[in-house]
Amino acid sequence: MPGSPERKVGIITGAGRGIGLAIADAMARAGFDVLLTARSVAQLKSAAKRLESHGTRVLAEACDVRDPRSVRSLFSAAKREFKGIDVLVNNAGYAGPEQNVDEMSLEEWRTTLDTNLTGTFLCTQAALPLMRRGSTIVNNLSVAAKGGFPGMAAYVASKHGLMGFSITLRAELRPRGIRVIALMPGATDTEIWKQFWPDAPRSRMMSPASVAGAVVNAILLPENATVEELVIAPTGGAL
Repeated sequence: MPGSPERKVGIITGAGRGIGLAIADAMARAGFDVLLTARSVAQLKSAAKRLESHGTRVLAEACDVRDPRSVRSLFSAAKREFKGIDVLVNNAGYAGPEQNVDEMSLEEWRTTLDTNLTGTFLCTQAALPLMRRGSTIVNNLSVAAKGGFPGMAAYVASKHGLMGFSITLRAELRPRGIRVIALMPGATDTEIWKQFWPDAPRSRMMSPASVAGAVVNAILLPENATVEELVIAPTGGAL
């Protein structure tokens, strides 16, 4: 059945786990119909089953945000099932292994930028024809958008690029009444730490649900108000 016209619709990329899944869950709890997307079909099925318990409509569509054809297919499904969308959360991301610049392959560099930067561009471009005044785009930049970390040149470059993209997009969309939020969460207790810091003090980190709650609160602001940069950090400071 098509989504109810009075219900708002959100698309969340990278929604199979972590912050993306938490945002999708918070949106579903707030009454949004949601379209979840990620590359892992297994993760999507599990996430969709979890969110359906909130009594909202949940669709899951596999998508590789680096692939223009895959992105077009995703938003064709969104148009077919929901007609329009109110929120796009560009959360899909890739960090890659820690490598100094002189060790990094061109393939690794391209994979990171294609996922984090080009993927956000492709999804945003495909979403805009379906978005109306009062809609919101949330780009998950991370605190890396305003900092630098040794061994993470491609990741940091992609996030700095996303900040520039978000600022420019906001200026372009302001006359259309579409808001653009640059989300910059600090250390959050997700699976990514297994790769970089297995013994990280997770008790000092924020939960994905805490980040998601702040995001949904920003999305639900009246149309004449916005949060342009949403920086969320652990109370105890940087790890």
